[in-house]
Amino acid sequence: MKIISWNVNGLRAVYKKGFLNWLAESEADIICLQETKAHEDQLPFDLTTLTGYHTYFSSAEKKGYSGVGIYSRTEPANVKRELGLERFDSEGRLLQLEYDDFTLLNLYIPHGGRGKENLAYKLSVYDALFSYLNGFKEKNIVLAGDFNIAHKEIDLAHPKENKNNIMFTKGERKKIDKLISLGFVDSFRKFNQEGGNYTWWYYGHDARQKNFGWRIDYIFTSKSLETNLQSAAIYPEVSLSDHCPVEATFAT
Repeated sequence: MKIISWNVNGLRAVYKKGFLNWLAESEADIICLQETKAHEDQLPFDLTTLTGYHTYFSSAEKKGYSGVGIYSRTEPANVKRELGLERFDSEGRLLQLEYDDFTLLNLYIPHGGRGKENLAYKLSVYDALFSYLNGFKEKNIVLAGDFNIAHKEIDLAHPKENKNNIMFTKGERKKIDKLISLGFVDSFRKFNQEGGNYTWWYYGHDARQKNFGWRIDYIFTSKSLETNLQSAAIYPEVSLSDHCPVEATFAT
């Protein structure tokens, strides 16, 4: 089973750049999208009626903002769109699909603001997520999405220059530590311990060409699924968005 997660920074925007061609070539069983920036009724018909996929969306109350979506070859037993945090839920940042063998959470965690004006909100989302995950004891869980935190120095090109900046503060990085301490596995780091592997780049200043990036998009799995993990990858050559897709493949 192949799961791909990708912050598309506007689903309608990547649609115009060839998203459907990419999707067909991906051969993914589940595709988790973040920052879709559209209500379902604003999307082109062929984005909501893909042959072979069931489609699910959660949209922000504010149009053109946030939002997540999932394309799944298998129909889930249940779909949920709320974490239980009012502001977070109103921004359409979660889709939870329950399958027979595991539960998938597609997450778009808030950025926090360049001036850290929303950092307290961001940290509160993580705390709410940890409390929420306590309700899934002894279940197989996959967490996919844009977590908006580079965990370690290896996960961004210029760690020293960014040590006090949003997405790399000590308080934020400790949230990823906590997630791992709860028994979750960073699928990419299970197979790859090398630097230079990033999932997001600034627009401008040739950041992508120079690979001055950050790894802030992840697929985490519960320890119970670790033995099923077969591979994980990042695809920086897919340049339809300022983020690139990440992938984890599981034995079924």
